[in-house]
Amino acid sequence: MAPIIAIDGPSAAGKGTLARRLAAHFGLPHLDTGLLYRAVGLKAEQTGRPPEEVAAGLEPADLGNPELRTDVAGQAASKVAALPEVRAKLLDFQKKFASQASGAVLDGRDVGTVICPGAPIKLFVTASAEARAERRYRELRAKGVDTIKPRVLAEMAERDRRDSERAAAPLKAAPDAFHLDTSDMDADAAFAAALAFIERKGFRSSGP
Repeated sequence: MAPIIAIDGPSAAGKGTLARRLAAHFGLPHLDTGLLYRAVGLKAEQTGRPPEEVAAGLEPADLGNPELRTDVAGQAASKVAALPEVRAKLLDFQKKFASQASGAVLDGRDVGTVICPGAPIKLFVTASAEARAERRYRELRAKGVDTIKPRVLAEMAERDRRDSERAAAPLKAAPDAFHLDTSDMDADAAFAAALAFIERKGFRSSGP
């Protein structure tokens, strides 16, 4: 059976890095579902078009915009992700990606609960607010963004609130998800823990 690995969690918990490493390890295609919402949110803000209209016309090429990795895009994504119309437009895109014969790795906030509720492997990657804010602060400073830790923590708390309280597909762990707290883990330790869980489920890399 082709594995579908669904990874959910809040921002800066390490789910994206983990998803990319697992995809490479198992030779599976990877989709950062958050990029879809970043693309819609950013394009809607830049063009003034309704988010649901942007979502309906979203193309794979739109996901290659380097601006999607900025904090501005992240905040825009959180706002449009609360709109049921936008989520409905993007649902088919994500489900088709997950249904590939090869299997797939998807990470986001509602992969295990909405996009792939039947996925055999589900992980919920989290970390303390302080650890996540510290990671985001270092990331922003490395990019030359002038900010302070209290501001980063406040923005993260606001985004967590929006993501968890929205009516449409709120951020939450699937009942059968493996919880992985990365507060005191580096990327290698998180990958090792996730891989051990996946192998216990009976999935192993076919490579060397």
